[in-house]
Amino acid sequence: MSDKMIENNQVTVMGRVATPFTFSHEVFGEGFYMVSVDVRRLSNSMDRIPLMISERLIDVSRDYTGEFLMASGQFRSYNRHEEQKNRLVLSLFVREAAFVEEELDGAKTNQIFLDGYICKLPVYRKTPLGREIADLLLAVNRPYGKSDYIPCICWGRNARFAASFEVGEHVQVTGRIQSREYIKRLSETETQKRTAYEVSVSKLECMDAK
Repeated sequence: MSDKMIENNQVTVMGRVATPFTFSHEVFGEGFYMVSVDVRRLSNSMDRIPLMISERLIDVSRDYTGEFLMASGQFRSYNRHEEQKNRLVLSLFVREAAFVEEELDGAKTNQIFLDGYICKLPVYRKTPLGREIADLLLAVNRPYGKSDYIPCICWGRNARFAASFEVGEHVQVTGRIQSREYIKRLSETETQKRTAYEVSVSKLECMDAK
């Protein structure tokens, strides 16, 4: 993989391991496993972020629940077919990982940089209290003709700026990965709690701006 391709999608998180490892898939004899970490927000609430990690990076036979893990890599997506439609599944594909004794003072526990392209028209709206929000879907290129599709949410001035974007515009975002629980109605009598992931944008630049 070229350095340029790595540079357009960079994530670092640090948090407490919240789950055991579960097997995901195997590629050319290399097993990949899922694990979740709880990453603290400034408000002291938590984002639970899913990590996909190779058995060659960590001893996945051990249970590290409760330990602090620092991981870096790329935020990736794939479509999983369920209930007769595709569902976008997101996770941090880990390239480097290390356990730390404790959460480091002053360290940025959750940061992401994306360089990609608007792939659907932004959705601008206001909350009942008047807060401005814009939802973006960013296509971030990967080698071999693939792309990751990353939902992003902008606030305030960034939301107003993003509302004018057109499909295909080249943008860069900096922010954090956040998790959000919601209730999915499966039938008239059955519901299911799910978690969605998105990038909460703190800095937004349009690279096509004149």
